[in-house]
Amino acid sequence: MRSFVSNRETLIDAANPARQVALDLVDHALAASDPGVAAASLLSLQGSTLTVGERAVDLDGRQVFVIGTGKATYPIAKVLDDLLGERIDAGLVVCKAGQEGSLSHVELALAAHPVPDEMSLEGARRTVALLKAVRPGDVVIAAVTGGSSALFVSPVPGVSLDDKKALNRKLLTCGANIREINAVRKHVSTVKGGRLAAALPAGTILINLTVSDVIGDALDYITDPTVPDTATFDDARRTLDKYGLWQAIPASIADYLKNAGASDETPKEADFAYLDRIDHILVRADAACHAAARRAEALGFRPLLLSTAFEGESRELGRTLAAMAREVRLSGHPLAAPCVLIGGGETTVTIDGDHGVGGPNQEFAVAGAIGLDGLENVAQLGIDTDGTDGPSAAAGGLVDGASMARATSAGIDLNDVLRRHNATPALDGMGSLIMTGATGTNVNDLKLVVIGA
Repeated sequence: MRSFVSNRETLIDAANPARQVALDLVDHALAASDPGVAAASLLSLQGSTLTVGERAVDLDGRQVFVIGTGKATYPIAKVLDDLLGERIDAGLVVCKAGQEGSLSHVELALAAHPVPDEMSLEGARRTVALLKAVRPGDVVIAAVTGGSSALFVSPVPGVSLDDKKALNRKLLTCGANIREINAVRKHVSTVKGGRLAAALPAGTILINLTVSDVIGDALDYITDPTVPDTATFDDARRTLDKYGLWQAIPASIADYLKNAGASDETPKEADFAYLDRIDHILVRADAACHAAARRAEALGFRPLLLSTAFEGESRELGRTLAAMAREVRLSGHPLAAPCVLIGGGETTVTIDGDHGVGGPNQEFAVAGAIGLDGLENVAQLGIDTDGTDGPSAAAGGLVDGASMARATSAGIDLNDVLRRHNATPALDGMGSLIMTGATGTNVNDLKLVVIGA
């Protein structure tokens, strides 16, 4: 079994076996969420026939294009590159800077995340240009996964890249969930919300291969440039109303959203009737949670999957799971140790004003460290499955009942850390920061508490 955690040795503590169990669960959860393995299982090529699940597509006489963008896109593109080889007429995928790998028949471009950069703009422009060569009946294979909102940008006229950057920053720190955030982002883009695919000619065979990082696996929130949009301008406006963002975002975007009419709306299901669409979610959002539960049981721990749809403030969930661990120790409720409490979803951090460096899973861990203080053979962990938690280079944090004492010894006030949203240096100083680098997948976050015997 591959170990995804690059600093594993620094995180293991012989005095607390629960920490090693937590890391073992992470490795199995991430391995089970590998989109490359899923793509290789779904796709096959026999002669000129490409089989996608139960659907067979004859490639003879058809051009084949491979496009994509996202944090879990590279492994899918690699499978396509190896499988189709010279049959690929043109291809371009835009992945996150730092993504390692190379492709022979598909071009790999790198851009920034979570805030877009010039390469995000250039990648979208070049993809649009590439697709102009598509003829009726040709095959377009799209590997669009989570992260595309920053990696693949093309603002509506009158909105600059700097405006988009400012919008992203506000949306990512206001406490909104991913559906609310994307409802806004899709409606100020010329490629998102299905607009990229809507420009394809009639009869195009569009094969969507994606990985879900959205609760409920709604396609238009995980591969939104290539499927019909279910959100509307009214949804985008409601998000800005709910979080009081009209005055906080660039005027160009606020004006566009206020004045957009029915003719500016993103394409809906009826607008895609002329395409032959094949949609596959290779790895579902809850894959890491279920894999962790299976592995826990195999190790002799009772798993309790609390929810795969957690939202809201990360620190509050961190406190809640720590309190549940304390209850297990005190009363054996809701189940007896050894056990593992498991949760997933997309929790957030609301930031107003100056802040330090961190991410939702790191704040979950810091809050857990406070709540677990003094408990033995217990470990609490939160990771972003793509390997980067928020804007930081860390995947998350691993803490236990001794973490609070370690923090105090190092002169770190964990309550102040949460107030200042400065979890990364604090966890680093406690020996609790989890580093993985790019994992190749991007499903919902994994949060767990291991409670040993």
